Amino acid sequence: MVWKIEPLIGQHVTLQPLTEAHIEPLWGVAQHASIWRYMPFAAATYEQFAEYLRGALAQVERGETMAFVTQLNATGEAVGATSFLALSEAHRRLEIGATWITPAQQRSVVNTEAKLLQLTDAFERFQCNRVELKTDSLNDRSQRAILRLGAAEEGTFRNHMIMPDGRLRHTVWFSITRDEWPDIKASLQARLAR
Repeated sequence: MVWKIEPLIGQHVTLQPLTEAHIEPLWGVAQHASIWRYMPFAAATYEQFAEYLRGALAQVERGETMAFVTQLNATGEAVGATSFLALSEAHRRLEIGATWITPAQQRSVVNTEAKLLQLTDAFERFQCNRVELKTDSLNDRSQRAILRLGAAEEGTFRNHMIMPDGRLRHTVWFSITRDEWPDIKASLQARLAR
């Protein structure tokens, strides 16, 4: 298996591979403190935000991650980002993470279709056995969104990360396995059809 990033194209959104040229347009929709409250890095200023994205690009260059910009098909507007992380070819698994969406597009078709595109790529192109997702234990909204996908909660890593403000973050882990994927795919497709 080769971890090769490609655009993921849906009916409503396209996940484009992240480039340096995306930093400025993403900053235009990322200036909401609520997006970054539970992220384990600071992105309150343009400099911090650009450093975060350049770090992601460096990880892509090293073959460690695949980072995407989430764009609306109707307008081409960038509305967020997401990534494939923790790529394990030996164990055929990856993590979907570093996901954020500008508040105006939250609780819309954007995240549902983006996750359908990513999960389809993970299970059908990369033949993964497992896809992992994780979030801050205080982020109830994210936990509910992950559960709505059909993921199973696996447990909490206590004192897992140190947040930019010094708080010790507990991280809740979720997963979707290959045998669960067909039912989850059908459920996500039905949600998008409504």
